[in-house]
Parts: sequence; C-alpha cells; structure tokens
Amino acid sequence: MGKSTLLNRLIGQKISITSRRPQTTRHRIIGIKTLANAQLVYVDTPGLHGYSGRAMNRHMNRTASMALRDVDVVVFIMEGLRWTSDDDLVLAALEPLDCPVILAVNKVDLIADKETLLPGLQELSSKRLFTDVIPISARKGDNVAQLETCVEALLPAGEPFFPEDQVTDRSVRFLVAERIREKLFRKLARELPYGLSVEVEHFRRERHSIHIHALIWVERQSQKAIVIGKQGAVLREVGQQARLEIEKMLESKVNLKLWVKVKEGWADDERALKSLGYSDDG
Repeated sequence: MGKSTLLNRLIGQKISITSRRPQTTRHRIIGIKTLANAQLVYVDTPGLHGYSGRAMNRHMNRTASMALRDVDVVVFIMEGLRWTSDDDLVLAALEPLDCPVILAVNKVDLIADKETLLPGLQELSSKRLFTDVIPISARKGDNVAQLETCVEALLPAGEPFFPEDQVTDRSVRFLVAERIREKLFRKLARELPYGLSVEVEHFRRERHSIHIHALIWVERQSQKAIVIGKQGAVLREVGQQARLEIEKMLESKVNLKLWVKVKEGWADDERALKSLGYSDDG
C-alpha cells in the first residue's frame, strides 16, 4: 500500500522498513518532522486487515485501531483506484472520528489509463466526506508536498512535542532489528513471509565500532533451515545487506552477528508476542 514508503518520504529519511508484502509494518512507529513554524508527528501503523486468525494479526489490528484515538488528522492511504475489503474495514474504523480525514490515493503513477484517474477519484470521494482527496506517488514523491501542506493546515496550534532534531520515538535497537527483518522479508518473501521476528540481544559501542548480536526467531525447525540456507548462504547474504545499511544509519563500522532460534508458535501466542516486544501501544 505504501504507508511506510510515504512516511520515509515525508520525514526525508528511512524510519519504517518497506517490502512488497502487505502487513510488513507490525508496530506503531512515529516519524517527526520539525518545520520553521510547525512540528508534524506522523504515526505509521500496521494496516487494518480482515484476517484475525492469529495473535500477530490481532495485535496488528489493535495497534492500528488504538493509534486513531489520539490523532488530529488521519491520512487514509489506499492503493491506486482498487477499493478492497480491507479499505472497507478502515472506513468503518474512521466512522466515529470527528477529526479531518484525507484520502491519499497512492501509486497513481502506475495507472496505465490516465483517463480513468479523474472519474476514479470522484467515485472514491463519495465513500465518505473526506477533507481532501489527493492522488500521490509515495515512491516518486508526486504530490507529497501538497499532502504535507494539507496536513499542516489542519493541525491545531500547540507547542512541539519533541526536540527539533528528533525524527522518531523508536530506539536504535528497534531500528536495527527492523533493518534485519526487512532484509529477511525481501529475501524470503515467498518461503517465509510472516513466520519470523528479530530481537537485538546485544548492542555495545566501542571506540571505533559497534558490536551487535541479534536473534532471528522462527516458528519451526524447517523454517530455521530456510533462514540459514545451504551452507549458511542466506544468513550470510542477509547479514551483509543488513550490516551495510546499519553502518550507514549509525555512521559507524558495525560487527553484526546473527543467530536463528526456534520458538514454537510464537506468532499465535500473546505471551510470546509481548516477550518479543509486540505491545499494542508501541
């Protein structure tokens, strides 16, 4: 859908991980942008979705719903002109809200027949009384500045919540774990899309480098073999890609070590989720 891509574009740096798989975002993540006369605090959440058969899915839906309680403006992001059953869920969740709702129609650059865009936007605008309907491309940046201007104009006056140089409320350990999980998602999207999580067990800064030990949790022994790969090839590739990005993020040489462990059925166990850092309020 592009929520995380849009957040990263708005903030001007990578805060949320991205992949082509839906439900990549599992936590509430705040991105903070301080302008000359305003501070915009964006809240990226998991997408509301219809499947709630596992504890992980229920967690993500709760996290998304709870985030709506304290916001001043909602940006409802949908993909192209394709309205889905999950969009109906979002629409229902927005029904009791009194705050302004902007509909951001993402990936309009991928619509082949541009003549369908205007009537498509008109049809979408009839779904509810949106404050504005803005076609965007989060990937290319098309109309993102217009969206930001619209959001800023709707915000109430008030003092900044965060220091002007802060860009997120998340810890470095969290951001590191998410970078590793992103590389795993991108490498193993078909074989193992949702059955893994990452926990940073050790993070130590030394004079010229940072030493990081991270655990990759999977649900079954067969999944462990997939993550490791033949003669450790997959784990080495993921580790190298993650290390390079973490070094760029932290502006330091990084020594990254990864281990894969099995926690049976962790994604359908509320206690296991909480032990791995999956709290509804972030």
